[in-house]
Amino acid sequence: MDVVRLGGTGLRTRPLRVFLSALGIAIGVAAMIAVVGISGSGRAEVDRRLDALGTNLLRIAPGQTLTGDEAELPPESVAMIRRVPPVQRVAATGETGANIYRNERIAIGRTGSLHVLAAGADLLPAVGGQLRKGRWLDSATEEYPAVVLGSTAARRLDVYTPGTRVWLGERWFSLIGVLDPVPLAPEIDSAALVGWSAAERYLRFDGHPSTVYVRAEDSQVTSVRAVLAATAYPEKPGEVQVSRPSDALAAREAAESALTGLLLGLGGVALLVGGVGVGNTMVISVLERRSEIGLRRALGATRGQIRTQFVTESLLLSLIGGLGGTALGTLITAGYALGRDWPTVVPAWASAAGIGSTLVIGMIAGLYPAVRASRLSPTEALSGT
Repeated sequence: MDVVRLGGTGLRTRPLRVFLSALGIAIGVAAMIAVVGISGSGRAEVDRRLDALGTNLLRIAPGQTLTGDEAELPPESVAMIRRVPPVQRVAATGETGANIYRNERIAIGRTGSLHVLAAGADLLPAVGGQLRKGRWLDSATEEYPAVVLGSTAARRLDVYTPGTRVWLGERWFSLIGVLDPVPLAPEIDSAALVGWSAAERYLRFDGHPSTVYVRAEDSQVTSVRAVLAATAYPEKPGEVQVSRPSDALAAREAAESALTGLLLGLGGVALLVGGVGVGNTMVISVLERRSEIGLRRALGATRGQIRTQFVTESLLLSLIGGLGGTALGTLITAGYALGRDWPTVVPAWASAAGIGSTLVIGMIAGLYPAVRASRLSPTEALSGT
């Protein structure tokens, strides 16, 4: 504590110079924190946009048998895929073969290219779909003749109001909801979706999925894709088609690499500038305080105590600049991110690294002036005033 008080006294006697020196350090640290924060915020925005593109969404569909016929996925494929640890969500749709019409007087065959799919309650979150009106299939509706229309299907049928009846599979179904467009699964836009149990009961659906949607952890997408075929159909994995990961996943990795390189380059330059400022301040301090150094030596201070005093001053000066720079850099990042409607991200490690690096640089920058001060003899220091 005595050493800290002594080092602080040296700073308090020159408040303006200390302020300007600390400001130079703070600007360097703030530049580093701002680079980290803006890069992190930009990365979070890139991740948010790429997530909207479905970088971790895989599709599984039946392929062809050895005879050229269309294969079928087993009904238990969804449950088996759900057991894979990196898998986050699994949902499926199944072709029912039924047709949907606005009413029973529409001529058979005028389907408007609409198809009827069996779906479960977990489909909507798996494909990132949103409701425009009404409600989605749930435990209260999936067993009954209720239907949800995709955006294109609702437009072609000109049916939008929940509660309206539509003619589906030779019987009336009640409309309970209408979806917004689903960019990740555009085939759903032109579909009428009924509950899985209702499709089996009213439409003679056989229970075989026609498309399975799988969400996996971003870092494990490739690994999950490699095992999906064998997991979905262990007996005949060759009859299963699995989509490849989106090209947006590669774009995310490239963006993260570029931002990391930018961070290291600019952050290093900013810290170097701060270190030069600390060293310059301490060298000038030694030159101006020769009389103080000579007096302390004459009173019995050792060379080690003189070195400790000036190194402590350098560390305190760096700490003040580091703390101020961290706060300033955080404010700059928040202002920039809010101005661009980005999420504000300032990693905790960046703040810790900013303060820690300034202390290291402050020690290195103050070491030479401290050694120089300790080598002054009392007579030499007092005679130079």
